[in-house]
Amino acid sequence: MTFTLSNSANLGSDPAGLTPAVKLPIGIFDSGVGGLSVLRHIRAQLPQEDLIYFADSGHAPYGDKTEQQVIDRSLAVAGYLLQQGAKALVVACNTATIAAIKALRARYPDLPIVGVEPGLKPAAAISRNGKIGVLATERTLRGDKLLALREQVSSATGATFILQPCVGLVERIEQSAMGSDPLDATSAMLERYIAPLLAQGVDTLVLGCTHYPFVQDAIERTVRAHTAEPVTLVDTGEAVARQLTRLLDAASLRRGGNDAPRLQGYTTAKVEALAQAFTGLLDLHPPVEHLSV
Repeated sequence: MTFTLSNSANLGSDPAGLTPAVKLPIGIFDSGVGGLSVLRHIRAQLPQEDLIYFADSGHAPYGDKTEQQVIDRSLAVAGYLLQQGAKALVVACNTATIAAIKALRARYPDLPIVGVEPGLKPAAAISRNGKIGVLATERTLRGDKLLALREQVSSATGATFILQPCVGLVERIEQSAMGSDPLDATSAMLERYIAPLLAQGVDTLVLGCTHYPFVQDAIERTVRAHTAEPVTLVDTGEAVARQLTRLLDAASLRRGGNDAPRLQGYTTAKVEALAQAFTGLLDLHPPVEHLSV
């Protein structure tokens, strides 16, 4: 599928007059397939919108890259999505949000951009005992933005956040989504990361990576194996979709009356892998193309 869209990186720009700005697609990207968990919420919240999903799997994972490497990849992918005429951008990756959202907003100051950050604020609001575990990549947990957010929320609420880097979990979920590794194979890894948090009495777990909602069932099984106390999982995908809706409304860019919204996938890795992830994780079958960006 090919969108006939502007090549301009300006918000809603369409110099050839081919497509009204409101009808342009929303661009969504992640280092891999984890951002599909965010896309799922966006489709539910904005079912009339055309969407482009870019999986930068050929350069994954972002979590073990330097901050500058993540910024460079994010700018490259965002630039491509803007060339396709995207009217808004969703950074559906915690690591990319922490590292690159400032650079993206500086590059495209007129573009609605929504990032994903670990849900520390909602976690503090719902925790009963103020002990909260945060599961995320090493890069996310080392980021100044996350550390500043933790300090801010801790000071305001008295909550204690225990940060748990989940080395290798993104790769394991990618393999599972693409059919090369059973999803239950994550159980031992989750046990290693979650059991120590439960031993410290956390009653809330923040899923600080967009990949992690796809193993929510396995996380819940791990929790039940260690405690009979209720433990709440916090996923910010729905909040991202709501914020995107607010920004589109504010810019008069929200689309209505689209009987056949289109979805297009792009990947820097194997087309078959992303297509299988769409099918296995979301039961969707959009066209997928390979790109070298």
